[in-house]
Amino acid sequence: MIRINNFKVHYAWIVLGVTFLCLFIASAVRSVPGIILLSLEHEFHWSREAITGATSVNLLLFGLAGPFLGRLMDMYGTKAIALLTLTLVILGAGGSVFMKEIWQFYLLWGAMVGLGSGGTSIVMGSAIVNRWFQKRRGLALGILGAAFSSGQLIFTPVLMNLNIHEGWRAATLFIVLLLAVIILPLVILLMASDPSSKGLRPYGANGFDLKPVRPDPNPMRIAMANPQFWLLAFSFGICGFTTSGLFQTHLIPHGIEHGFTEMTMATSLGLMGATDMLGTILSGWLCDRFGKRRPLAMYYLFRGISLILLPYVESTGQLMAFSIVYGLNWLSTVPATSALTSDLFGKQNVGVVFGWICFAHQAGAALATYGASYLHGLAGNYTLAFMTSGLFAIVATGLVLNIKD
Repeated sequence: MIRINNFKVHYAWIVLGVTFLCLFIASAVRSVPGIILLSLEHEFHWSREAITGATSVNLLLFGLAGPFLGRLMDMYGTKAIALLTLTLVILGAGGSVFMKEIWQFYLLWGAMVGLGSGGTSIVMGSAIVNRWFQKRRGLALGILGAAFSSGQLIFTPVLMNLNIHEGWRAATLFIVLLLAVIILPLVILLMASDPSSKGLRPYGANGFDLKPVRPDPNPMRIAMANPQFWLLAFSFGICGFTTSGLFQTHLIPHGIEHGFTEMTMATSLGLMGATDMLGTILSGWLCDRFGKRRPLAMYYLFRGISLILLPYVESTGQLMAFSIVYGLNWLSTVPATSALTSDLFGKQNVGVVFGWICFAHQAGAALATYGASYLHGLAGNYTLAFMTSGLFAIVATGLVLNIKD
């Protein structure tokens, strides 16, 4: 416990605050490729398929690194892994401002930033929450889910403005400096891997032993034999297919093709981020009170309907209304999916199990990133890509309804 103005504050909330800032700013790195895509096309004359191919590699490695880094967090704590992966993101993104060839973009942004991002993700947030919180887990996961998703979007107008007026290198360096100057020192000074390192019990766990529960020796063997794991993985894969992989890379080009300006589209994404923060925190609150399965199914259903309607959005007012509706359930799926993982497979194993579920999310995102480019090349627009994503989201609704709480 620490005391602030005569109020006792459990250190879990300090750790949550540091983790929130880490995920909020680190996740903004993920919005950069979609913002600078047209600038890279113009300066280097690279094809859209080549650029989004590197982004797909980034998303795949981001997802693939998650379960291995999650296992390391389960075994050795989150602080050391967070510091290592933050450094990798800073070096990869910072180095990209000097690139000249497409292979360098694949190496720096596809490989280095992709691998580093796996440790500064909701896998890290889930591992921390399930160690530090016995009560208010849904709310804490909602807060971190909001940081992870909204950070990608709220920074978009700022990064787009820098990209337009100062160039793509300035936009990239802005995020790099925030990570290096603010986040890295905060993690070094204030992050703690588990309550026992501070002589505390988890928040709300007054009757529990101080000694943390050790992870099971083979958690994935047990998880993969359980149908619930596959329902969670496939539904979360569709989540990635219908959010980050599609929107962060292709929404701005889609809007420009429909006559909207770059700043209008960036404002749309920023509005999505603001409403997503509210929606994801609300999702955590709902999970604490009403369970996880039915709210999760509802999120996918509304997402599917909104994606099917997106190609018919023509005015700025309609675009902003869509941004509010879609933003409310952008990653509201995260608290419910993470909490279900912990309930089904044990909080001591949540790093590795949820890491593999997040890999499914990123595999879906990578497929959407490249697939939307391919469909755009065939049809000359993104209508088929958005329609297909909407139908997949409706399929995810059915998958979730078969998960047991």
